[in-house]
Amino acid sequence: MDKKVCLITGAGGGIGSSITAKFLEKGYHVIMSDICDDCLEKAIEKHHFEKENVTAMPIDITCEEKVIEGIDKIKEDFGHVDVLVNAAGICGHYDRLIDYPFEDFKKIYEVNVFGTFLMIKSVLPLMMEKGKGAIVNFASVSGMRGYSFEAAYGSSKWAIVGLSENVANEYGGYGIRCNSVSPGWVNTFMMEKTIEEYRRLGIKDPENSITYGSINRAADPKEIADAVYFLASDEASFVNGENLVVDGGMIIK
Repeated sequence: MDKKVCLITGAGGGIGSSITAKFLEKGYHVIMSDICDDCLEKAIEKHHFEKENVTAMPIDITCEEKVIEGIDKIKEDFGHVDVLVNAAGICGHYDRLIDYPFEDFKKIYEVNVFGTFLMIKSVLPLMMEKGKGAIVNFASVSGMRGYSFEAAYGSSKWAIVGLSENVANEYGGYGIRCNSVSPGWVNTFMMEKTIEEYRRLGIKDPENSITYGSINRAADPKEIADAVYFLASDEASFVNGENLVVDGGMIIK
């Protein structure tokens, strides 16, 4: 293909579909990946993506065999991947650490950390072959502060920041940049789920007790997509191993 190719995991979600729209706007062919095939089709229809410019590819990123199969298929069909965006992630449920089931803790790491690792590991050879590539991983402000009830999700996102730095250090010499983005509150289903979890834990009126930061609102998914595109673009050609915080001033000290 003459077009640049962007592979996005979690592409069926609110942020993932907005990232898809951004890269399509910039002339990329986008491979939309998600564990949920139906979510991908719904996202394509909802946003009126032109099907000749997108490829829906369900992948269970927690399964190494499925990831390898998917990347082999991409290599066969497209020959290269210019940008990898690891947007797939789950927050699980929120609870005090002493009450947190180990199986649930492990599941969050399987998706957020191990899935990101497997995608990077499998895509790197394609980027190394081309001598250029950009990887953007999803961390979170929850991985930068010790918020209550978020030991699993928050620590998994801090792991992403470290993983991104490791990859940036090892593969910058191959022309491959790796950065992470850390959103604050974003108007998505995950935010709605988090508010419900807070309510379950006994927090009264959680909608009005959220700390948004100085801009005093949640982000639109498009604003996160803009940040992701910047990190992947040539305008960020000298940005490597950084964690871009996009939180409206939420964690300003």
